[in-house]
Amino acid sequence: MSARDEFDARLARGGRSDRLFAALTWGAAASVALGFAWILVDLCIGGMPRLSAGFFLESPRDAGRAGGILSILVSTGLLLAVALAIAVPLGLASAIFLAESLRSGAALERVVRQSLDVLAAVPSIVFGLFGYAFFSGLLGLGSSILAGGLTLACMVLPIFVRACEQGLRAVPEELLQGAAALGLSRTATLRHVSLPNAAPAIVVGIVLGVGRALAETAALVFTAGYVDRMPRSLFDSGRALSVHVYDLSMNVAGGEASAYASALVLLAVLLVINATASLLTRRLLAQGRA
Repeated sequence: MSARDEFDARLARGGRSDRLFAALTWGAAASVALGFAWILVDLCIGGMPRLSAGFFLESPRDAGRAGGILSILVSTGLLLAVALAIAVPLGLASAIFLAESLRSGAALERVVRQSLDVLAAVPSIVFGLFGYAFFSGLLGLGSSILAGGLTLACMVLPIFVRACEQGLRAVPEELLQGAAALGLSRTATLRHVSLPNAAPAIVVGIVLGVGRALAETAALVFTAGYVDRMPRSLFDSGRALSVHVYDLSMNVAGGEASAYASALVLLAVLLVINATASLLTRRLLAQGRA
């Protein structure tokens, strides 16, 4: 076989490999899309007949079989607000410390990174037991929205810190050198250069944290409780939307329709948050390029 024929044969084998790889990739993507579509259709069929204005404006009645989810939405919003109010400033400060203050490869940096990775992989039930023992028991918060929100903050922190850290480390070195050449202090460089360029990663970290917090059930059962009435303060017990779906589907006979509708609302909220974050990220990136 001549060199030309051998080259043509290798090119043909390479083309077949590329086509096979492309087919497998498209197949995997289609499987994910079909799985999501199946879940969405199932939720719409089971939950749409239950949706109405009253479903969003009334509190649950008859253990959730009747009424709506107004108190559930309020409790979920308060839990999320407490979690983000604690996790975002603390996580951003930790990410700045890791990216700006610690020398790369230092022992402390490795310890902190490994700790964050371990915390991100800890099952939610472990966080729930920790929150129950520390926030609810030791601090005396009991089953309350504040205890549940603090527990969610502990769960969100590892994800948020790593996302922010990667964004800060991805800031082009030329921009940092240019800021130093202009005589900007480290604080001014962080404020005017690093943080604006890392804004898309910060937004992604917040979205990932919100997604985990909204979908959490096990940790909130131990800390925030099951009560479905309207909370009067952060020290009242409150039922998150995910816990409401679990309770209706597992513990309430005849609650399937409300469970489907609540799950559909939860999925819609997650989709809206992700779409908003994607739009905001694109705008921030476009401003950065401009």
